[in-house]
Amino acid sequence: MSSRTVQFFDTTLRDGEQSPGVNLNVEEKVEIALQLEKLGIQVIEAGFAASSAGDREAVRRVGEAVHTPIVVSLARAVDVDIDAAWDALKTATNPGVHIFLATSPIHRQYKLNMTKEEILNQVEAAVRYAKRFFPHVEFSPEDGGRTELDFLCQVAERVIEAGADVLNIPDTVGYLSPQEYGNIFRHLKSHVNGIEKVKLSAHCHDDLGMATANTLAAIEAGVEQVEGTINGIGERAGNAALEEVAMALATRSTYYGVKTNLQLAEIARTSRIVSKMTGMFVPGNKAVVGANAFAHESGIHQDGMLKHASTYEIMRPETVGQADTRLVLGKHSGRHAFRDKLVQLGYAFNDQQINHLFHRFKELTDRKKLIEDDDLVSLVEERIGDEEEVYSFETVQVAYGNQSVPTASLRIKDNRDQRLLEEAACGNGSVDAIFKAIDRITNEAWHLEDYRIVSVTHGKDALGEVYVKLSDGEESTVQGRGVSTDVLEASARAYIHGVNRLLARRNREKQPAGVGSISG
Repeated sequence: MSSRTVQFFDTTLRDGEQSPGVNLNVEEKVEIALQLEKLGIQVIEAGFAASSAGDREAVRRVGEAVHTPIVVSLARAVDVDIDAAWDALKTATNPGVHIFLATSPIHRQYKLNMTKEEILNQVEAAVRYAKRFFPHVEFSPEDGGRTELDFLCQVAERVIEAGADVLNIPDTVGYLSPQEYGNIFRHLKSHVNGIEKVKLSAHCHDDLGMATANTLAAIEAGVEQVEGTINGIGERAGNAALEEVAMALATRSTYYGVKTNLQLAEIARTSRIVSKMTGMFVPGNKAVVGANAFAHESGIHQDGMLKHASTYEIMRPETVGQADTRLVLGKHSGRHAFRDKLVQLGYAFNDQQINHLFHRFKELTDRKKLIEDDDLVSLVEERIGDEEEVYSFETVQVAYGNQSVPTASLRIKDNRDQRLLEEAACGNGSVDAIFKAIDRITNEAWHLEDYRIVSVTHGKDALGEVYVKLSDGEESTVQGRGVSTDVLEASARAYIHGVNRLLARRNREKQPAGVGSISG
């Protein structure tokens, strides 16, 4: 397939603004337009100048702000709309107008109450009138996808004779299948006299979720321009998402044989600006620009990605201006991804240590969906440099009420003989009750010198990190650390950690001189 270039027409500022709840002011439209220019969009539809004084001003400001793209205003096929468009764009560097009139049987009968001949005469007159002012005129037969093919050919011939530069066939209600939509353009190319004089353009809506597929089908049928919006926003279910079309053409270039001249690295930034300005959140699973588009959590997928990115990634995130691929550590992650992440964070552990840490990691994923780097650091440093544990945490239960005495029931394991030890205690608070229960199990009265809680990350499932400073009543003082999404569990873990360190220090002091020991 010979390589050709397809032009991109962006209607984020017009069709996109018709999304329910979206209302862009002039400054926001200008900012988006400037970013669209950086992206390399060739045609920007800035608004509908005849609809209001505010829209006319926005169209004017956009037309003056950008210099490379053609800036067009939508207009009905009537002189007053075309005049309003020219009034707004006469100071633009590259002015254009986009004229439309419905042509389908449903619209002719129920909306327009016009005959075919009346429509043909009106569209021809409107295009001729617009060519008196505009160097660039596009015509769209609204609901062209549901218009009879023979009548669509008649409309095409009339607007071509009148001087139209672009003929756009919109699937206004997102009704067609890709094969049906592509066949419309094939039919026009083989049945319309002078069809080579205009650029054919595709404009698809996403009511049945086929806007991108239909747009690509139109490209296969030979269209030279595609229309859509950033993030696929727009009327009802939205329009074709231009970033999806662009990346399909780039990723499958050997199949489509089409170039775009877009600056693909600007896609992510453009998406963020449009999302911010319109207030329309981009779903995490949105193709190309969603937060999860380059994120992998499955252990099998992560293992493949670590061996070779192409196993599960057909695009590179940097191509669209995204950050690096994220191997999201969660409940589905495997040891390979877990170990690789620890290496990235600067840690090196043997297999036994990895197994122990991985067990703690899996416990955490049952409570916290997304494990952040700071969570891992806290998890690792909870035990980094420690000797073998004498006691390990198992479970804790706390009963508390402002009119009752706080009580804690605790189960820990004595790793010397693998016994499970259980005790309960009351205290002047839940944490105090937990610590007293540990004292009973260990048959010691440890002194709590300090107790602190910090939040490692943010949100309702944030990891809490507890620090305790313990002493045995003599000169030995150690720090214990514990992490969990539950601060009471973290408190228990921190206290047990401190106890283990005190016991290890006590054992070292009992060793005869010259006997080697592992430093803590």
